Amino acid sequence: MTSCGTCHVAESGAPDRQGPNLFGVYGRKAGTLTGFKYSDILKAGGWVWDETTLDPWMENAQAVHPGTIMNYRQRDADKRKLILEFLKTLKAAP
Repeated sequence: MTSCGTCHVAESGAPDRQGPNLFGVYGRKAGTLTGFKYSDILKAGGWVWDETTLDPWMENAQAVHPGTIMNYRQRDADKRKLILEFLKTLKAAP
């Protein structure tokens, strides 16, 4: 989580940082985490965070959704894959 940890937390119930808490982000509709102030583009997004939306987002959020606030870019596809696999684990136990 070192790539994302500067701006995000990834623990259930932890307070947001500059970016929203990533716990449960995989499978969540964009812009819907209660209490976080999203950009207008994310609030109106309507997409769900999964591999097809998160991978290009992590590569260059500004190119995929102009007007977003996230500036982080991960150009290494292997690192993005590792981050995606980690994000999939961040969910409540059944």
